[in-house]
Formats: sequence, C-alpha cells, structure tokens
Amino acid sequence: MAGVEVVLRANAHLAESPVWDDQANHLWWVDIFRGEVHRIDPATGADASWTVGGPVGSLALRSEGGLILARKDGIYGYVPGEAPVSLLTPEPDRKKNRFNDGRTDRFGRFWVGSLHLAECEPSGALYCVDSDQTCARVVDGIYAANGVAFSPDGRTGYHADSRRRVVWAFDCDPETAEMRRRRVFIHLDDAQGVPDGAIVDWDGCYWLAQAGGWRIARYTPRGELDRLIQLPVQIPTSLCFGGADGRTLFITTARYSLSEEALSIQPLAGSILALDVGTGGPPDTRFAA
Repeated sequence: MAGVEVVLRANAHLAESPVWDDQANHLWWVDIFRGEVHRIDPATGADASWTVGGPVGSLALRSEGGLILARKDGIYGYVPGEAPVSLLTPEPDRKKNRFNDGRTDRFGRFWVGSLHLAECEPSGALYCVDSDQTCARVVDGIYAANGVAFSPDGRTGYHADSRRRVVWAFDCDPETAEMRRRRVFIHLDDAQGVPDGAIVDWDGCYWLAQAGGWRIARYTPRGELDRLIQLPVQIPTSLCFGGADGRTLFITTARYSLSEEALSIQPLAGSILALDVGTGGPPDTRFAA
C-alpha cells in the first residue's frame, strides 16, 4: 500500500469509469447509482459534478466535445449542464438489464457491456458502437459485463463477466472491429475477488481491479500474473492511466454493500486514489464523433 495517494475523499457509493482528459488534464468518473458525472482537477483537488437523471455506468470523451454516457437504458450524448441526448437503445426488450462498463478502443469506437440487475441471468451483452452510431452486439450471454480494455495498438481487446470471474482476450480487426479468436485470458478464484474495471499499459499488460479482493493486479499479455498491489480499500472498481506524463494510475473505489463495521477499518472506501506503479499507458481515444 506504500505510495497510495488520495486524489479525492469522494465518499462515492459506487465510483467507476475513470477517464483521463489529456487535453485539459482532468479526470472524469461516475458514481453509478447516484447518477452523477464528476470531473476532478488533480492540480487543485476541485471536483465538479452533474446529475444525469438515473444510473450511469461509464463514459468516454467525444472528439467533437462533450461526453458519451452509458446510462441504464442505453447510450447518450452529454454536454455537462445540458440534458443527455439519447443516441442508441440497444436492449429495448431487456428490461431487467442496465448498461455498465465501457471504454473506447484505439480507433474511436465505444465498447460497452450490460448486466442483469440481480446478476442471476445471463441476459447481458457486449456491444461495439461506431462513430456513425451503428451498434453491433458482439458477445451475448453475460451476467455482468466489465473489464473492457484495449492494447496500445488496438489489436487485442479484453472483456470480463464479473459473475463468472472470467476475463477473455480477443483479436480485434482495426478496420471492421470484428472479434476473432476469443479465448479465456484469466479466471479468478473466490479469494481474489471479482474482475471489475481494467486498463492496459504501454507494455501491453492488463491491469485489473479485483473488487472485494483489496487489490489490483497486472497480467502479462500471456495472462501471467506479474504484479499484485494491495490497497487500503476492499472494493477497487476501475483504473486508468493519466497525469501529465501518463504515469499516474488512478483508481476508483466503492462503499456500497459494506457494513458500518467494514467501513470503520477502511475510511478511504469510496475515494479516488492514485498510485505510481513505475509505468504508464496511453490516454483513452476519444469517441470518433
């Protein structure tokens, strides 16, 4: 836990989806069930927030300005302070689902997954949203979609099912986004926690938040455990690289489902943390529209 810094004592219920804005040097994140979008200026510690009218699972920056949001029922365009604008409703018939983890690939497409609200039916899926707002259902039969991330060259993608405790890797066609050769990348056991949000560093290694496990882990492109970092919080939820040189690992965390007794021994639960892990990664590509 040495070197862990507190960016913001947010007391977030379920902070998720950290995204570094390399133009403004701000960190964006969401508090899912409070329906809040946040923007931190790490230089000052100032945190601005906006409510968006319901649960929001993830976000991405847009090349034309503003954000793209994965809300409970679909994909929205959003300019902070204005009303979200519906772009796509990929699951109009799946009323027990909500959209969750998402991230852009290196070519500006937004990959986003859904989950069953109780995580007891495999009704979730993984989607790829292109800049022309076409949407392809790439994988079906997921309980709780998470762990979306891409290698620096964009040719390898990752996604997880938290309920199954499995992360898959796949080959991603740069032109068409076609998924090929999907294979099990890692499989966590009960003691390790569940796979949550993730990011890939410059070396192509996959950093994973292991929710419930008090830790984050780095895996080589071959799926071998390379590093394990213990944290002062039980539920790390997601990760991104940022900072002026891309070498700061930002970590979102959660308080939800924790008892008062559990919270008493982890006062930083729900905070936004930062860590120097000796490497970094490229910023997320902006959604190409």
